[in-house]
Amino acid sequence: MRILRLLARAAACVALPSLLPFALVAATPAQERADQFLALVNSGYRALYTVSSEAQWAAATDVTLEHDAASETAGKAYAAFNGNPALINEAKELLKSRDQLSDITVRELQRVLLNAAEGPMTNPELVAARIAAETKQASILNSFPFQLQGKPITVNQIDDRLGNSTDLAERRAVWEASKESGPALRPGLVKLRDLRNGVARELGHPDYFALQVASYDMTTEEMVKLQEEFMRELRPLYLQLHTWAKYRLAEKYHQPVPKRIPAHWINNRWAQEWTGLVDAANLDDRFKGHTAEWVIKTAEQFYTGLGFRPLPASFWTKSDLYPVPAGSPRKKNTHASCWHIDLANDIRSLQSIEPNAQWFYTAHHELGHGYYFMSYTRPEVPPLLRLGANPAFHEGMGELISLASSQVPYLQSLGVLPSDYKADQTAFLLNDALANGVAFIFWSSGTMTHWEADIYAHNLPANQWNARWWSYVRDFQGVEPPSERGEEWCDAATKTHINDTPAYYYSYAFATVLKFQLHAYIAKNILHQPVQACNYANNKEVGDFLRKIMEKGGTEDWRKVLREATGEDLSTKAMVEYFQPLMTWLEEQNKGRQIGWE
Repeated sequence: MRILRLLARAAACVALPSLLPFALVAATPAQERADQFLALVNSGYRALYTVSSEAQWAAATDVTLEHDAASETAGKAYAAFNGNPALINEAKELLKSRDQLSDITVRELQRVLLNAAEGPMTNPELVAARIAAETKQASILNSFPFQLQGKPITVNQIDDRLGNSTDLAERRAVWEASKESGPALRPGLVKLRDLRNGVARELGHPDYFALQVASYDMTTEEMVKLQEEFMRELRPLYLQLHTWAKYRLAEKYHQPVPKRIPAHWINNRWAQEWTGLVDAANLDDRFKGHTAEWVIKTAEQFYTGLGFRPLPASFWTKSDLYPVPAGSPRKKNTHASCWHIDLANDIRSLQSIEPNAQWFYTAHHELGHGYYFMSYTRPEVPPLLRLGANPAFHEGMGELISLASSQVPYLQSLGVLPSDYKADQTAFLLNDALANGVAFIFWSSGTMTHWEADIYAHNLPANQWNARWWSYVRDFQGVEPPSERGEEWCDAATKTHINDTPAYYYSYAFATVLKFQLHAYIAKNILHQPVQACNYANNKEVGDFLRKIMEKGGTEDWRKVLREATGEDLSTKAMVEYFQPLMTWLEEQNKGRQIGWE
């Protein structure tokens, strides 16, 4: 009922733009006219954003037909406001006088048009069809009943089996079970490809991929080229890493060394992270005796130690932080996330925290989003621009703190590791490269970015989707499936954001490069500690550095924000430097081995 009441209150906001007497203010200076227009838009935008977020939160945390219906209704109201033709026309008209407007006003107007392009009411039937299709897709994704040998199995259990089993037959069965959702999601994704491209074209974007990269002020070609540059610069290290990993895995499973790594040999369902290969860096046992509550409270303490405010009290009452109890009929989305429900103080996180190393790092990451929200929630940043400098800055901030939370000195300061713990630096660097950095780039910059560019920008026929997916996995990652995967499958669709945050994975790659660049600056210029082993804890100067980036929100160009913070443009230089000791070690280990898979 609360959502329905919010919808009723917000409905008036939807109608206002079409009634605004723009002609009455036409004679006023452009800035005054823009100010009046944006005051209305920001008010309505925040109201509808809140309604939509509340509904989506309910649908993600308790998957029911009622919540799906409410989410669809709220989505339509949100689209009706953002995509109102009156807003579109006025924003375009005002931008014709951009030389008479402040920079922040121009950025707000551009954001109005980007928001409108997600649901342009110049074609309401198309927008309604997209919203309905996305609601249905989310419901299938969030409630899919995974099974192994006829028995229910949760996503956490799938990950645990892949993380611990050394029986290749069992691993293959679990890996194949993790792909069972693909056929169920495939028809909806095929439909959504055309609907998303359709809405993007309404406002002049060539396709949906192009609409998404417009948030970076880049074209599809520029973004793909940037991702390929990341891979080119990191390829020597990746080839050494891949060679070492396949020899290590062959030894682990008592198999001949393969040309490419079989996908079910890797702990991660998509081979995006290669965990569990470095025993000396496995810290799961160190978290035994701690609780899931301790994990998330410790993550908050990391930020308060840097000088940030505590999380709002409502965070602890409204978030959904722990696994659904065994036997509960409730189903929820299993992908960790953090939400800015009202673009003000209602911040929540959706997780399934357990006391282990991965969830410890994940909790620190997700609160990075939360503290980004808190930093730019201030009067100087209008609701339309309460977002990251670009989408990757949000991910990059979370990834940066995840990296910081894995540093040995920080873990020692918490007592997770004893003060006299002698870290094997090579082992920790190797684990970072496999699980948190280098391997990930070739999945996100390579497989994910190129596949989504193909389906959206190049309109790849749906009967070629799975073949193209595995072609990229083989070529970019040097990984292959345990057996051929036909077009009856849609293995890409088993990845959450392919469905609910499409054409986005290049942002994760961008964020990975960004986190190493920011981390290098902090280690060298603020902490004066080694980049491979430093401790941010309780350093207010580190907090000030991060706050100056985050408090700007989307009010400035991301290139300017990065340059002012670090004195440099975006570069993999810091990442290459971070792993240079590992590169030297890998070259020694791989002497006499065939490097790569070609």
